[in-house]
Amino acid sequence: MNQPIARFLAAAALCACTALPTEAQNTSRVLRTPEYRALQQKLCTGWNTWSANSVLSHVYLPDGFALTLGLKSAGMGHAYQNTFFQANETVRRSEKIRLGPHADDGSFTELTLEMNTSGPESKNVALVQSASENGEEYILISVQKRAPLRPEHLIVETGYYWNRPGTVRREGAVLKAQSSRAGGRTFEIRTTAAEVNDPFITTNAPYLSVAFEGQFAVYTGAQKTLEQVAEIVKSHRAAQMKRLNDFGEAREVFTAMQTILGWNLTYDPENDRAIAPVSRLWSQNWGGYVLFDWDTYFASFMYGLYNKDLAFANAVEVTKGITRRGFIPNSASAYDIQSDDRSQPPVGSLMVLEIYKRHKEAWFLAEVYNELLRWNRWWPGARDVKGLLAWGSDNQPQLVDGTFHNFQAALYESGLDNSPMYDGVPFNPQTNKLEMADVGLTSLYVADCRALAEIAGALGKSADQQELLARGDKYASALGTLWDEKAGMYLNQRTDTGEKSARLSPTNFYPLIAKVPTPAQAARMVTEHYFNPGEFHGEWVMPSIARNVPGFKDQEYWRGRIWGPMNFLVYLGLRNYELGRTRKDLAERSNKLLMKSWQSDRSIFENYNSITGVGTDVRSSDAYYHWGALLGVIGLMEQGY
Repeated sequence: MNQPIARFLAAAALCACTALPTEAQNTSRVLRTPEYRALQQKLCTGWNTWSANSVLSHVYLPDGFALTLGLKSAGMGHAYQNTFFQANETVRRSEKIRLGPHADDGSFTELTLEMNTSGPESKNVALVQSASENGEEYILISVQKRAPLRPEHLIVETGYYWNRPGTVRREGAVLKAQSSRAGGRTFEIRTTAAEVNDPFITTNAPYLSVAFEGQFAVYTGAQKTLEQVAEIVKSHRAAQMKRLNDFGEAREVFTAMQTILGWNLTYDPENDRAIAPVSRLWSQNWGGYVLFDWDTYFASFMYGLYNKDLAFANAVEVTKGITRRGFIPNSASAYDIQSDDRSQPPVGSLMVLEIYKRHKEAWFLAEVYNELLRWNRWWPGARDVKGLLAWGSDNQPQLVDGTFHNFQAALYESGLDNSPMYDGVPFNPQTNKLEMADVGLTSLYVADCRALAEIAGALGKSADQQELLARGDKYASALGTLWDEKAGMYLNQRTDTGEKSARLSPTNFYPLIAKVPTPAQAARMVTEHYFNPGEFHGEWVMPSIARNVPGFKDQEYWRGRIWGPMNFLVYLGLRNYELGRTRKDLAERSNKLLMKSWQSDRSIFENYNSITGVGTDVRSSDAYYHWGALLGVIGLMEQGY
């Protein structure tokens, strides 16, 4: 990841949909094309799990009307809870969520909820499914196990999120909601279960309360029987399962990728947009939402394999977070807070080009081109050391975490927050950079220049194209000087002492992405290092630091664990060479790692233990983090998807 680990441990274009206060919007976000404005308006519509605060909250946009499900013990025990998340088992929460299928547009969702309320024997287990049809929402709850003494109470809260105007009143056993926005909807909310009239709920709007037992439905619209609601849900589930099954042998991997992206799609009311942050827990812990730089570009790429609108939306939104100083920041979060001192690995042009090659819509390139070009031009001025690039942090105070202009902030820019690669490397406050010419950064920058040059060509910007090609060639030539013939690898080099570093990580393979190595050099890199069990090979690959480097045994964050984006980037490099055996091996082992947790409990981890292959052994690995699915994407690409 890309921010202080301690924070995670401690906390465990505008859409035309509605007008928002201008002071709440990101003032650097400039939208250029009518196509993108229309796209976001289309996305910000209808029922979905839009709120980042709970997987059991269903919201209708653009009105902001919400049905939020909560649970309360009927007597001693569990207090009222109306926020529910999937979380690593080491993050102590009363619920355990197993997330199931989730249609991109929210037309079907499914999850299993387990919850201990009054002790180990008081477990509640329920399947919760939803379907939207003709603008109405149908939620079917099938309780498989209830508290032994008396059932919990399911509370159906109603109201308008994000200060959207509207009123809710109760008439008998029906809740009636009326949006006050122009063109807003009217809803009637019912349940098929008998009302238990729980008066001890601290909600500030009318609600329904029913016994959490048996099977029952909560729904909007005209009165329906339980059987009618169940039939609607069944039909929508069948449609979603057909879509997944259409991927044949790749079904399970596609399901993992599409499911996590479906559940992490949320709404940002500050900027009136649909976005896919890394996970709901991260968004909650950052005050509302957070978009990390390379994480979001990778999510865009994954969406691009099957949903161009969501691919475009996320690539555009992370790019529009560009700072006034001209770079895409490490993070952009609620309240218009950005990391003004640092950027992150430059993968934006690479991912944008891949999306464009698949979907061929020129307006998309026009929407993001100016920002990508500014970012590309920023790197040489800010991070060049003797013709190569080094990670850094400028003397620019920021509100993200208060960490800037020091060694740790420079590591946050690398995205490898505590990598042993940088142990003992000084930070130079005069140059604002680590004293290390970085193979990975320089390689990604060369690839960025060449990808952006291709984009410039597609837009007819020939002068920019020549500028980018020349700059890419310049840094490619400099990168060649980091090849070490004895090591058979490109090595990081200290800029203060000239010493080369033998501490290898997957980033040392990134020159393959830039197409800098000769075929002979590429062959040595994989033969002597990738397939070396003392460095990167083994049952679980690729560790984020070679197995023979001090710090590998820590297995904490970037100190030895396996990360989907690293495997993915190495795979992109392998595609540029005749290295089919290596590609196949990396694809198969990455897929095996993803499936280990996905098939056992539907978790997709931020990172994995490279000795055991598990993600549950540390608190610093989110259990439903979208870039973990990149491990499966490698196999999809290898199979031609």
